[in-house]
Amino acid sequence: MKEAVCDVEIPGVEKIYSGKVRELFRMEDGSILMVATDRISAFDYILPTPVPEKGVVLTKMSVFWFDYLKEILNNHILISDFKNFPDFLRKHDFLKDRSVIVKKVNKVPIECVVRGYLAGSGWKEYMEKGQVCGVKLPAGLKESDSLSEPIFTPATKEEKGKHDINIDFPEMEKRVGGETARLLKEKSLMLYKKASFHAESRGIIIADTKFEFGTYGGEMILIDEVFTPDSSRFWEKSRYIPGRPQESLDKQYIRDYLLSTDWDRNSTPPPLPTEVVQMTISKYKQIYAILTE
Repeated sequence: MKEAVCDVEIPGVEKIYSGKVRELFRMEDGSILMVATDRISAFDYILPTPVPEKGVVLTKMSVFWFDYLKEILNNHILISDFKNFPDFLRKHDFLKDRSVIVKKVNKVPIECVVRGYLAGSGWKEYMEKGQVCGVKLPAGLKESDSLSEPIFTPATKEEKGKHDINIDFPEMEKRVGGETARLLKEKSLMLYKKASFHAESRGIIIADTKFEFGTYGGEMILIDEVFTPDSSRFWEKSRYIPGRPQESLDKQYIRDYLLSTDWDRNSTPPPLPTEVVQMTISKYKQIYAILTE
């Protein structure tokens, strides 16, 4: 297994942000170098064990989707091909395939979640309240059931170490304004539907996903990552059986492992066994190949 890339430093380039997975560096022309590390997070904690090559899969997958979805919404990518990076960056081989140069944007502080199926926190809230983020759903739905129409269920976007909080649409309108909220809802649903159509043609269900957006030159654009196994729930159609949790090709595998331990989710997470790390990257590479090749 290749060596993991975790804490990135680039001599002479200012690091301006270090998130759960990505690190951002300021370029002289005002653009941003975004590097996807091999860190992995779950339940809003960065896990002590990285997953080698994970950042490469996330970056290549996002680049594919950004291009595929550009007719719906522009994105933050300026340069995605390492061959076209400035010379001083191409000296650092570890940046290849895990880095992109992007526009500097004003981020919208909301995670825009779209759910086409009832799973995860959505299923938990439905069992308690019969709704998800204020969206009333029919009675009698089972875990992993398909919804008649995808629903938009926003959440706050918190810094690392803090838990994101599901909110309803009126609360989102209060936080970002009605016009922005309506635009993000419309575009999120359009992006989900287009990507789902492609995935279904490859035998994959996108159960849910989350987007991040920002403004650049007065225009709303898609940023960060899109339809990756870190941000989405991928199920194989051939194995899909509603009424129970599904086998997935995404980060849910890590969450399920952690739930099987005695970790309380309020303290330092335990290290991941080697076999869990290997299975995780295997799943990530598998879904990348299915959807993009």
